[in-house]
Amino acid sequence: MGNTSWQASNIALGIMRMGTLEVPKAVDALLAAHEAGINFIDSADIYGNDPKLGRGSSEIHFGDAFVQSGLKREDFFIQSKVGLFANDENQITRYDSSKKHILQAVDGILQRMKIDYLDSLLIHRPDPLMDPEEVAGAFDELQSTGKVRHFGVSNFNPQQIELLQSAVNQRLLIDQLQFGLKHTEMIDYALHTNMTDEGSINHDGDLLDYLRLKKMTIQTWSPFQYGTFAGTFINNKQFPQLNAELAKLATKYDVSKNAIAVAWILKHPAKMQVLIGTMNPQHIQDSAEGSNITLTNQEWYDLYLAAGNTLP
Repeated sequence: MGNTSWQASNIALGIMRMGTLEVPKAVDALLAAHEAGINFIDSADIYGNDPKLGRGSSEIHFGDAFVQSGLKREDFFIQSKVGLFANDENQITRYDSSKKHILQAVDGILQRMKIDYLDSLLIHRPDPLMDPEEVAGAFDELQSTGKVRHFGVSNFNPQQIELLQSAVNQRLLIDQLQFGLKHTEMIDYALHTNMTDEGSINHDGDLLDYLRLKKMTIQTWSPFQYGTFAGTFINNKQFPQLNAELAKLATKYDVSKNAIAVAWILKHPAKMQVLIGTMNPQHIQDSAEGSNITLTNQEWYDLYLAAGNTLP
């Protein structure tokens, strides 16, 4: 997987949408992922808000489905994230990276998912009230008790990673970030070096280069979205040029547009891991085929330009 030593798939299944899925349908999604060669599951304790089960329902449904599927725990890398609180309207109300909360949250995750350990745990968002020493205490206890094997972060910038890494004893292996054809800010500014246009704005503190230097794996969330959660760009009439280019390449490689969008991310030498969130077995298979496609350099640039970007 990316820049770690794990032999994990470069595509992961995110289970955020599993929270309202009937368990038999969740079984179908897990089996489809396994058949497609996906062996990495990404979750968060906040995912799912079933009217009866409340927050964490995605992990409850996963736990039931994983047992019913007959799949083996040792055949999967399972990851979750902690630190967010939200109301019933899915509005984030606070962050919590205290030692007490992290430990309680992991116990809840393991219980809901019906597993004994997590392969990796991420701090979901940078908490302005985070005390790195408290996080370090939680990580040490989770590692010593065997509840978590590896650690990382989500949506952290370089200095936030440096601050946390200065306190924790474990090497931070992952940063989970939004990235895809309609969310390219991490690479835009580098292309516009020494310029004064909008594309030259460095939003993240050289985040992409930093993570490559630190050999941290970038896990790309919402790879088919435009905006943050505005919707998918696939087959969206707002983006005719991009969809025309996706369709042309999909025909050439005999795959879906989703597979081409995945292949575009995997072409980048940072060795990213793509998180897909569909629960549709056919869509899982379609997207997973992107790992078998190697776009040419020109095709990668053609897609980048078709997405509305420019080259200086």
